[in-house]
Amino acid sequence: MKIIIGSDKSGFTLKEAIKEHLSSIGYQVSDVGTKDINEPLPYFKVAPIVAKAIQDKEFEKGILICGTGMGMSIVANKHKGVYAAVVESVYGAKKSRAINNANVLTLGGWIIAPELGLDIVDSFLNTEFTEGLEEWRQEFLKNAYKEVKGIEEKL
Repeated sequence: MKIIIGSDKSGFTLKEAIKEHLSSIGYQVSDVGTKDINEPLPYFKVAPIVAKAIQDKEFEKGILICGTGMGMSIVANKHKGVYAAVVESVYGAKKSRAINNANVLTLGGWIIAPELGLDIVDSFLNTEFTEGLEEWRQEFLKNAYKEVKGIEEKL
């Protein structure tokens, strides 16, 4: 799977840990910055790069990291077809995929320690949409996803 990752200065350390982890287990990881802590890119410049790459289907999943994850999420979610979820737990990562079919994970470098960050990323990447849910709920969520896409089309 091809993953695109980006951060601002506040997310740099966590991004580097995640990038190393994902590369070590066989993912293709493309880092769009911040690449040098002394020359940081702001969240509002990094998030559109990742969002556009997801939108254009160049990558299957994206990871964005800023201080809280919220700024990256707000900007990424401005792009049609991008579903960025701010996550602070392994449970939240799993549910963001199983229930909401999120395709971009946003994390807070001020909030998430690297060890927890790796667990969150693994949970996010290893969970499929509707995985582990009852059949009636799977059907409901698949229909809900279609409704959300319909809302997007009207914007």
